[in-house]
Amino acid sequence: MKKTTAVKKRDVRILIVTPEITYLPHGMGNMSNVLRAKAGGMADVSASLVSALYDQGADVHVALPHYRRMFNIDVGRMIDSELRVYKSHLSNRRIHLAEDRTFYYRESVYSNYEEDSLKFALAFQREVINNIIPKVEPDIIHCNDWMTGLIPAYARRLGIPSLFTVHNIHTNKLYLSFIEDRGIDAAEFWNNLYYERPPYNYEETRDINLVDLLASGIFAAHYINTVSPTFLDEIVKGHHTFIPQYLRNEVTGKKQANCAQGILNAPDEQFDPETDKDILFNYNTENFSANKKKNKIAFQLRIGLNQDTDAPLFFWPSRLDPIQKGCQLLADIMYRVVSKYWDDNLQIAIVANGSYQSSFKEIVHFHGFQKRVTVVDFDEILSHLGYAASDFMLMPSLFEPCGLPQMISQKYGSLPIVHDTGGLHDTVMHLDISKNKGNGFVFKNYDSNGFLWAIDKAMKFFKLTDNKKNKQISRIMVESKNTFNHDVTAQNYINIYESMLKRPLVY
Repeated sequence: MKKTTAVKKRDVRILIVTPEITYLPHGMGNMSNVLRAKAGGMADVSASLVSALYDQGADVHVALPHYRRMFNIDVGRMIDSELRVYKSHLSNRRIHLAEDRTFYYRESVYSNYEEDSLKFALAFQREVINNIIPKVEPDIIHCNDWMTGLIPAYARRLGIPSLFTVHNIHTNKLYLSFIEDRGIDAAEFWNNLYYERPPYNYEETRDINLVDLLASGIFAAHYINTVSPTFLDEIVKGHHTFIPQYLRNEVTGKKQANCAQGILNAPDEQFDPETDKDILFNYNTENFSANKKKNKIAFQLRIGLNQDTDAPLFFWPSRLDPIQKGCQLLADIMYRVVSKYWDDNLQIAIVANGSYQSSFKEIVHFHGFQKRVTVVDFDEILSHLGYAASDFMLMPSLFEPCGLPQMISQKYGSLPIVHDTGGLHDTVMHLDISKNKGNGFVFKNYDSNGFLWAIDKAMKFFKLTDNKKNKQISRIMVESKNTFNHDVTAQNYINIYESMLKRPLVY
């Protein structure tokens, strides 16, 4: 009798398509330690997800633009032997770098110019569609934001399940003819895209009917997720007028079909006061009180505040965007807050860039608050020290798809003061000492009085005895470390993959 050999089913092959990444597992190739391009939380969640999948033994692949300058790779200056090694690293079967000159000389992931952003997005998607997907032959594709919005439509054409993660509500629109002129044969999957109006046929729609890239990703994907559960609910319920009705309809349709979920991002693992190399005095739940004071003196000295370990220090680390971040609320009450707690030497440190920076500087100059309030440009190292030095973190956002500062600050024992919205709602609970629960101060009414109310509550907490305060801060540090980490986030994505495929990732 002829022997038969059982054919082992191969592991599920996953392709993660992202314009940002913080790090990659060392085992994925010798170049993994230099492939870092970060603009926000997308880089962190992409890195954590790839690492978690790799650690589980899954067949995970990642597609990235080849940012030669950001990766510190100068091909033009390589000698022949170096070039051969470099090219051999690029042939790694797990890391796939999209090649185009538009990526090579960039100093940041995104540009302030819409035309440049579109050129970048189309070049990236062209390489993924034309070269990377055929090479990888994935079983599932995970795309991120409008910069990858065409890929789910192509994946649907191929019958490959796709997940589309909505990190923020931002989009771009363009014509099919423009997409095709950039080397993407959209005629193959044009009917899986989302248009400004219902299309009649390909020829009629090619030059006069705009394609919405974010809506296309949502429309064509088999499953979508936002980066917090509450933000997903807010979209569906129409809480935010800036979200177009058609986008709300598409998200609602996915939610009603049980094809949408909210998954919180988690901070980069470098944000840990025990190991953070950017703070002067590391600390844990046992010695945080003394070492936070040492960091406070160092931070005050560096940014020009009065040096006082007993001064309540409020830290603003988010970009100064008045549309989203609530800058005007702080501007409205800054004089009242500083004056009200003048004898307590209350201090506010703003380490952030954005259009509202000049407004804050004018307020500081007008009232002579120079040693009490400081406004400086964002700096990564200084920001780390700000978390380690501060008592409270300010984040009065009008809306927040996820947010990371409120999670980071808890890990460093700096309690967040936030507006009750989106990811802030999911990660900050108003402190209730009597019940030994909560991790910050939350105001529900989005106005300056609501914000001032929350700051008053924070100051009431600050004036408690050290024993009472430290017990709560220690608890919050422990809980945040256990809750806001990449393992938890990655497992939620893995659960979605397995539900989409209806089988485990690894056999």
